[in-house]
Amino acid sequence: MISFNSEKLIFKLDTPNTSYVFGVEDKDKYLIHYYYGKRISGDDVRFLAVPDERALPSLNKRDKLSFLDCAPYEYPTKGVGDFRTPALSVKNEKGNEAAELFYDSHKIIKGKTVKGKLPGTFGETADVLEVVLKDPVLDLTVILRYGVFNDVDAITRSVIVKNESDKPLTLTRVLSLSLDTDDRDYELITLYGSWARERTIDRKPLRHGHQGVSSMRGITSHQEHPFMALVTPDTTQRTGDVYGFNFVYSGNFDASVYLNQFNFSRVTLGINPEGFEWKLDPGAEFDSQEAVMVFSDEGLGRMTRTFHDLYRNHLIRSPYKNRKRPILINNWEATYFDFNTEKLLSIAKQASKSGIEMLVMDDGWFGNRFDDNRALGDWNVNEEKLPGGLKYLVDEVNKLGLKFGIWMEPEMVSPDSDLYRAHPDWAIQIEGREAGLARNQYVLDLTRSEVLEHTWRSIKAVMDSANIEYVKWDMNRPLADIGSKGLDKEHLGEFYHRYVLAVYELQNRLVTQYPDLLLENCSSGGARFDPGMLYFSPQIWCSDDTDAVERLSIQEGTAIVYPLSSMGAHVSDCPNHVLGRTVPFETRGHIALAGTFGYELDITRIPEEDKNMIPKQVEMYHKYNDLVREGDYFRLASVRENGIYDSWMVVKKDKKECLVTFVGVMNRPNYKPFKIRLEGLIPDKLYKDEDTGKEYYGDILMNAGITINRFHGDARSALIHLKCE
Repeated sequence: MISFNSEKLIFKLDTPNTSYVFGVEDKDKYLIHYYYGKRISGDDVRFLAVPDERALPSLNKRDKLSFLDCAPYEYPTKGVGDFRTPALSVKNEKGNEAAELFYDSHKIIKGKTVKGKLPGTFGETADVLEVVLKDPVLDLTVILRYGVFNDVDAITRSVIVKNESDKPLTLTRVLSLSLDTDDRDYELITLYGSWARERTIDRKPLRHGHQGVSSMRGITSHQEHPFMALVTPDTTQRTGDVYGFNFVYSGNFDASVYLNQFNFSRVTLGINPEGFEWKLDPGAEFDSQEAVMVFSDEGLGRMTRTFHDLYRNHLIRSPYKNRKRPILINNWEATYFDFNTEKLLSIAKQASKSGIEMLVMDDGWFGNRFDDNRALGDWNVNEEKLPGGLKYLVDEVNKLGLKFGIWMEPEMVSPDSDLYRAHPDWAIQIEGREAGLARNQYVLDLTRSEVLEHTWRSIKAVMDSANIEYVKWDMNRPLADIGSKGLDKEHLGEFYHRYVLAVYELQNRLVTQYPDLLLENCSSGGARFDPGMLYFSPQIWCSDDTDAVERLSIQEGTAIVYPLSSMGAHVSDCPNHVLGRTVPFETRGHIALAGTFGYELDITRIPEEDKNMIPKQVEMYHKYNDLVREGDYFRLASVRENGIYDSWMVVKKDKKECLVTFVGVMNRPNYKPFKIRLEGLIPDKLYKDEDTGKEYYGDILMNAGITINRFHGDARSALIHLKCE
């Protein structure tokens, strides 16, 4: 709900359990932030930000800078006296870089829709507040957009910047969100990693100065992630105040906190200003991408479940978002590049007998692609591998009762390819400088319309050639050597953002023209796992590291923000191809169940014992997937923290059913059973253990816990399914 106190010029944004309050300082018309936290009754909390009116510049011009350097601005600017991190920086034709914004007007809009083709949240249960600010010197208008959800404790932020002058302006920084917090001691939680160990949780005390995470790789990256949270030191999964932030974007980002000399923190989130400039001609406007804010006074778990509900109900559009995904088998770790039609059909035949529902053909089916040194960009079928072409293979797979999916990497081109030989200038490069290779490939300059259109025609030709029901869209290297024949020097600073917009354009065309398609995004595993991608694909490949034990930490870090239904997770072969570790087949299945669930192995060659377990795992998936996909997620224990065991549970929305997963990662000589306290149950209801028949009251399970006997051996796991009438 959005309200405006016209007498006191105060805006109040209420979600079910939180309030966000800011207002206009009447004479100066500065937009000042007052409060964000647990829902409050009134709106007049101006005293929290302006305890002494005599400090206002309208009454004390001699110390204007003192006010500007400590006032909690709703959208701070650079160059006029606020020396903290700005959200907006504008350069005029003389090179002056300063802006000062004053309140002009506002409007409240019922319902929230997505503007244009860019990713964003939506919903009839949300309202939008647009606050218009103006800089009279620059003739610049800035519209702050707030999306307020009435069914989930989330608020979104974005910005529209308009040049209403007759002279060009240059934007050098347009962040989507700025929030000045109180002076409590906070700790900062971020996610970091690298290839095969994405989204590791990092928690540390907040220190004075600047800290945060960012990407300059053209993608959100393995190394950092566009999420952070400020938490009080006592915060656990169940207790403590949490402010969580996430950016709905798939390119360069900056997520920062600045702790100033008065112990107040400023959080900023948006497109990374490094390498960014945007020329704003007279009459033109720039739209920032959306950022999400979530507050929880019940610990990290409440924050997590809020993000999950928001993304499941208000971001993911796919028809699969509320449906079971087909259980797929991917041939990558089974064959790598060494496959043909006969081999794929042998996998499909055995998979069909085991209850698997889709065959996905990974890299190596096109052009002269016998290894990863060539042929990217040549999206024509390699009939030496696939006699009869793609349609023959797909038809034969369909006859076996399986759907068919395919891997593509449309953004890339190999130096050894027909496409590169014909159009070497289509690769991103700086004229006169040798461009650097990664994985022996270049990136296509999709900011050029002719390159984008060729790429789309290539994708469409593949899609139209056979009954393809799933696409794995990969992207295996970062952007570098930024140059473009399509952009002059005045617009080259727009390249990174224009590239992301081009990727969005291609993926939007794909899911629009093929509305029943299941699209899964991927980027060397999880390097582009972000909300922007979820808008186009309901699932993203979580990591190339399919080792079940490593996946515990990777999936824990991912699930702190993203729904389990979005995490691409497979049962793979052992010894694992990345680590060489061997994990019991049953455990691999239990861990993959906390994701989309599929297989990445050669089913024709695995041990009979494992092969015979697949139909049981298929049955397990169909039995529990609705619960896993739609239920509330609770983190019970973390092997990352205790070094011994891992546990989580998913609870049905009506709280009458739950599934607990427990993994004893490292066995120790201790004969006492593990004790796990459950969450989210109805205290006075009896829950029956499906396997043992034992019954427990919900409050006993939550306060006293349930015992799990220790396993013999490492990486052993168990599922506990509980239901009540």
